[in-house]
Amino acid sequence: MNKIIAVYGAGGHGKVVADIAVSEGYDKVIFIDDGENEHLSFNSFVELYSKNIPIALGIGENRIREKVYFRLIENEYKIATLIHPSAIISDTVSVKEGTVVMAGAIINTGAVVGFGGIVNSGAVVEHECQLDDFVHISPNVALGGNVCVGKLTHVGIGSSIIQNIHIENNCIIGAGSVVLNKIEANSVAVGVPAKVIKKKDG
Repeated sequence: MNKIIAVYGAGGHGKVVADIAVSEGYDKVIFIDDGENEHLSFNSFVELYSKNIPIALGIGENRIREKVYFRLIENEYKIATLIHPSAIISDTVSVKEGTVVMAGAIINTGAVVGFGGIVNSGAVVEHECQLDDFVHISPNVALGGNVCVGKLTHVGIGSSIIQNIHIENNCIIGAGSVVLNKIEANSVAVGVPAKVIKKKDG
């Protein structure tokens, strides 16, 4: 009997999520995408398929992923959590529903990854880090021990955050930045060391 999963989002990120699903033993992947393309819209998927098919989140943008997550919850769908076989995750780590951990990621002891998160390829999340819901940790990011990353924050590719730093909700950390101090909510911070260059809408 085929093991089937759906991936909500058919762009590049969604395709990587689909590859992880296949590596976890799924035989068939159905893409859901509400754009104008050849893939099924969510409404069409609902008409054609059972609620027994789990759905993985294949959307990189945090707010859209959050919206889709709650749409699936409201419609009583099971949301898949996917972890690439090459990821290294301590037995003491908590990874919440809807998160995707990609190839080569390392998550060390006592860390928590919230609902609907992304820990992208080659990222390192050190001991006792706390990642809130719908956080995106980009490829090759390094988080030192006991870093806290607030809800809906996106940490850009190749960034480094030293130990014990708190990045609050809804921030963007620019690619290649080095974060040495607390970043307040709704901030865009870039550079070495990272400095806040503007504020976002909440």
